[in-house]
Amino acid sequence: MHFERQKLMAVTEYVAPKPAIPAVCSTPRVHAKKEENGYAKLLHRQVAEAFQDSKMIAVCQHCFTPSDEMLMMQHRLRKHNIHVKFFPNEIVRPYLSTSKYKNLLPLFVARNLMIMSPEIKVKEMLRMLKRVPQISLLGACIDDTILSSQGVVSYSKLPSLEVTQGQVVGTLSLTTSQTCALLQHGAGHLSALLDQYVKQQSGGTGEPDGQAGEGQAEPGPAFLAPFINHALHIETDGRKRVQGQVSSEVGGDSWEGPVSCLNQQTGS
Repeated sequence: MHFERQKLMAVTEYVAPKPAIPAVCSTPRVHAKKEENGYAKLLHRQVAEAFQDSKMIAVCQHCFTPSDEMLMMQHRLRKHNIHVKFFPNEIVRPYLSTSKYKNLLPLFVARNLMIMSPEIKVKEMLRMLKRVPQISLLGACIDDTILSSQGVVSYSKLPSLEVTQGQVVGTLSLTTSQTCALLQHGAGHLSALLDQYVKQQSGGTGEPDGQAGEGQAEPGPAFLAPFINHALHIETDGRKRVQGQVSSEVGGDSWEGPVSCLNQQTGS
């Protein structure tokens, strides 16, 4: 190629413009994925198991406590199947945020310790905490119910479940007995009035004729008349029923005497 033409081709050659953003900036950086430490995984698993197996979870603020006092408190609580747990807030807070205990999050702001037990033993826990003033009770979750420190104290004053069940049973049985007594009161009162009326009538028959006539002339209490008539009607029906059964089962004239005696007794 001619020299002049080579110069022309070199001058007119296309030159691509440079990108406005450098290649270093446009290429995304690859971040290495941080894997959780094995010890952190163990703590997460222990926290989950502790919350799932405990019915009583108390959150306390832990100030400086001598090691011998802390060991003595742990030993005394362990006798009642109550355990003291130390977990960092960085481990506890992520678990609480995704569980049903998320309302306990405001309590985990400083150095905390948790007192856990599979049984509800509030009185024993409070009695041990009174001996260690460096540990302050902030709140608790007892039987899936969140309580403040004052609420925990009030809960400890409640009677046991067995005592409460006994009180409920006693109240129900008392209501039943009162109902039975009220139902029997009317019949008993009526029976007493009828007995008194019969005694008055039978006492009037043994007196002289004038006095007996006066006693018979005196009518009984007006409110007893319907009951007396009903009782006499039942007595008459019973006599007829007995007399009919005797005559139908035995028959003959040999039983007329006792029946007539029965009639005489009823007539008298």
